[in-house]
Amino acid sequence: MDIQIRDETARDVTVIRNVTEAAFKDRSYSQGTEGAIINILRSEGALTVSLVAILNGELVGHIAFSPVTIDGSNMGWYGLGPVSARRDVQGRGIGTALIQDGLSRIKSLGAKGCVVLGAKSYYQRFGFVNNSEMWLQGVSPDHFMVSSFCGHFESGEVSFHKAFLTTPSAASGK
Repeated sequence: MDIQIRDETARDVTVIRNVTEAAFKDRSYSQGTEGAIINILRSEGALTVSLVAILNGELVGHIAFSPVTIDGSNMGWYGLGPVSARRDVQGRGIGTALIQDGLSRIKSLGAKGCVVLGAKSYYQRFGFVNNSEMWLQGVSPDHFMVSSFCGHFESGEVSFHKAFLTTPSAASGK
């Protein structure tokens, strides 16, 4: 299987939203806002890294990275997500390839670290750990993980871009 990872292009925008929405549809942990979040991040210039996975000439996955703040300050940390793969290719390394390439890209931009909300059993393999010094309000520490690229962790409350507060009705345009 030959997965190619590249930066998104303007031609990809609609397919990215479709793939993302389909990947998260009917998932208990999703409000169905992930596609809208990506579009808002893009329109507000907060989509620092946006990569797509191409398999057999088709866009089958996407990952987004955007700046996060710690206690209201930009400290060079980024949030990973959403990350998605088309359901018919999930479990075939698409997400892994996107995450590895994406982390490499934000490191090359001088990122000090990255945070993610998700399954500990999945994200540990990429160097993410629970750290009590950094937290996300209203989220169980078991689902909020951090990875430091600079040898130390910051201390404080992490906040994602306001796009992550998008409601399901706003995401659907209703």
